Amino acid sequence: MKDCIIIDAHVHLWEKQEGLVNGRPVTGVGNGKADFGGQIRQMMPPYMEDNRNTAERLIANMDYACVGGAVITQEYIDGNQDAYLLRARAQYPDRLRICSLYMEAGNDGDERYALDGFDGVKVCAGRLQDPDLTKLLPLCRAVEKAGKFLSVDLSDGDSQVADMEYLIEQCPELRIAIGHFGMVTTPGWQKQIALAKHPQVYIESGGLTWLFHREFYPYPSAVDAILEAKDICGMDKLMWGSDYPRTMTDITYTMAVRFLLETPKLTEQEKRAFLGGNALRFYGWDKVCPLQPIPNML
Repeated sequence: MKDCIIIDAHVHLWEKQEGLVNGRPVTGVGNGKADFGGQIRQMMPPYMEDNRNTAERLIANMDYACVGGAVITQEYIDGNQDAYLLRARAQYPDRLRICSLYMEAGNDGDERYALDGFDGVKVCAGRLQDPDLTKLLPLCRAVEKAGKFLSVDLSDGDSQVADMEYLIEQCPELRIAIGHFGMVTTPGWQKQIALAKHPQVYIESGGLTWLFHREFYPYPSAVDAILEAKDICGMDKLMWGSDYPRTMTDITYTMAVRFLLETPKLTEQEKRAFLGGNALRFYGWDKVCPLQPIPNML
């Protein structure tokens, strides 16, 4: 589609991966592989042989796939990347939006997250030791007051939906992006999607190709899920996300966009809204421009 603005609402970056899963370390071991709590996993494409998932590599992929902007979220399995993301945001101010990582209270009893210099805060709700999200009310009020957004990946199903309803009610002006398309392949995912009936709540599809990985390209059931979500909350509340670079172990970044551009199940208007129009509105982007395809040797 000509002049289509594309924004990726769910991307990860790190210069060095030093995370935790179930209390055990996650570290890069080379050629895109990581020691994932004692198991070797292909964490990123093997061409990332130094295990550095850098902003420069992301921008190169974005340029080729015609993705104008990306929202950098975070995950505990990668470790806190706040310092690196601030540098990446300064280097590419018109292309990137960044989240700081919310950390639960440690032995000192203090929660940790940053607002200065960041566009939002990421909460990996499904990985919290205390799954009671109502305790995040002070965080939500602080983010709301600062005019930032909250990015949240919930536990599978609807176990944390009631808590989110409470937070939304208490903070009606807080912009909230629910990640991983509500974990669409698990029972109860529609309850997460229904949260977007609230005015300031949107859904992003980071990891959609991973969730439908067994079906693989061109992911017809993933497109059907988008249409089902549209019936629940409206297409104007849904945003595309890739979950780069983990989903790029079996597909290219271009393929993560192309299956949506090529599907006959979505109208051109729906594609424009899902791929970028809704994200422009939610994240308040003002300088993202459509990118033109780069001719290749094929």
